[in-house]
Amino acid sequence: SSPPPAVRTGVTEAPAFEGMSKEHLEFIAGCAQNRTFEAGSYLLREGDPADVFYVIRHGRVALETFVPQEGTMILETIDDGDLLGWSWLVPPYRVAFDARAIDTVHTVAFDALCLRGKCDEDPVLGYGLMRRFLPVIMDRLQATRLRLIDIYGNVAAR
Repeated sequence: SSPPPAVRTGVTEAPAFEGMSKEHLEFIAGCAQNRTFEAGSYLLREGDPADVFYVIRHGRVALETFVPQEGTMILETIDDGDLLGWSWLVPPYRVAFDARAIDTVHTVAFDALCLRGKCDEDPVLGYGLMRRFLPVIMDRLQATRLRLIDIYGNVAAR
């Protein structure tokens, strides 16, 4: 069955999927649905199965982790057009960070199991998605590294 028009629009307008073929966009839209999260609610929880990822259509999301003796720490804030969740690509498919809505967040949510299956069926699609996710992974790792340098640099200066 064809995805609803609002879902199809959310997929085709997502910057992350720019340049993908109409066939692939339709294919991945079949694994998607629109979802909204109220401020303060969690889109992802660290350690949970990574069975979904999101394109943020509108709103801001804090990527957080718990640091012993420090409490919850915001590692990065993402917003409109950003991808959220890459753990669905890497076994054992567990969420790496908490993701909390800062304000009302509108997303396109993708069923990761559905999409992994489609990537297995179509390696060109899988490669295209991997090329889009790897820069996000690298950016997030770099941001986390800089945040840790900032934190531990401040601790050393105390």
